[in-house]
Amino acid sequence: MKPACREKGKYKGVERMKPDSNANAGTFRRIAGRVVTAACAVALTVGLAGCGNNTAGTVTLDFFQFKSEAADWFTAKAREFEKTHSNIKVNVNNSSDATTDLRTRLVKNREPDVITINGDINYGMLAEAGVFHDFTDDEIVDELNPGMVNIAKSLVQTTDKSKKRLYGIPYAGNASGYIINADVWEQAGEDPDNPPQTWSEFIDLLQRFKSKGIVPLEASTADPWTLQAPLASLNSTLVPESEYLSLKDGSKKFSDLWGTVSDQLVEIYQNYTQKNPAVTYQQATQDLAADKAAILPLGTYAIPQIRLINSDANLRFAQMPATDNAEEQQLTAGDDVILTMGAHTKHEKEVREFIDFLMNDENIKDYSKQQSAFTPYKDTYVGDEALNGVLDFYRAGKLADFCDHYVPASINLAGFLQTLIQSGNTEKFLNSMQSEYDKIEARNFR
Repeated sequence: MKPACREKGKYKGVERMKPDSNANAGTFRRIAGRVVTAACAVALTVGLAGCGNNTAGTVTLDFFQFKSEAADWFTAKAREFEKTHSNIKVNVNNSSDATTDLRTRLVKNREPDVITINGDINYGMLAEAGVFHDFTDDEIVDELNPGMVNIAKSLVQTTDKSKKRLYGIPYAGNASGYIINADVWEQAGEDPDNPPQTWSEFIDLLQRFKSKGIVPLEASTADPWTLQAPLASLNSTLVPESEYLSLKDGSKKFSDLWGTVSDQLVEIYQNYTQKNPAVTYQQATQDLAADKAAILPLGTYAIPQIRLINSDANLRFAQMPATDNAEEQQLTAGDDVILTMGAHTKHEKEVREFIDFLMNDENIKDYSKQQSAFTPYKDTYVGDEALNGVLDFYRAGKLADFCDHYVPASINLAGFLQTLIQSGNTEKFLNSMQSEYDKIEARNFR
């Protein structure tokens, strides 16, 4: 399928965070299976496909939008699109509980025409179930960042590699690593533009900060979800995404995959944080903004929050190295927003016009500035200069997805991590993860 309004290498007229769900993977798969069966049955009998409709020559598209932080932006873009497409109306549905709301709509055969969704395990389950359009052979893929494309394909929940196809277009990328307070680094005689390239160098840096009375790493363990950031940051290098298929088929366990990272997290959090690590995410961002620590081990999503606190904050963002081989380091990155269409939409032409509008370079760059995101094209652009330090990873395609995207949402990963860094008991952590995972897989049938 060729995009509407496209020329090779450009669009006409233009130069070229985590849903919450308590549903277990097995339940979600069964629901997705029923969704596809029902949708196909209806399509065969009455030709229903999607929720868009025609009224007096006007096509109305149903746009399901998951990202609350960008709700106003996407709504404004829909209104802008309508001004130049008088025959198309875009009904924007911004959801505060996207995973549940989308699941409910699909069960009721109310498949949206246009969808934004986070690139995580829930996306992967729906993609495998056939809910989304297949973009694998679309010409736009040739222009997209290959690392971001691979992430989207890897998420598709199947052990059959031939079925790991592209069921959505990466729209915006994020990354996990650590945020640098450049002023604190410079005061300590460190160069914020040349962060450590290996694990040993990283630990040596933390020790130097500590020896000078500077808090090396600001922890926020009162909000245990923040511990998933360093877990993912290190695991992108330590554990290839393909290894999670081994978890599913039972050939490997969490002890095989996460043993090293568990030890590393214990080392960091028991030796190099502030005296009271049990502060909130909000307090941690305030502390970094106030020059009270050198490093905040979180993702790019925290940068806008820090800038709201201190607009003059001198920030950098760096990859967290996991081994002593600088060449093998991977950046933990995610498809923060995936843009797709319903597999059964009756308005493919109009949907594609809207998707192409959102994908034009002007809108892509504007979104990246608003959300401090990475753009999805090969010539990747960043919306915040603080991200320039990891831009080379994006452009080289040295990206790996967040490891928690392969963990069912019903597993209390954050709670287990909190217990791990408090107790230092890696064996208990790994066994707890495996036990919960096995329970879910035992219920995982369609």
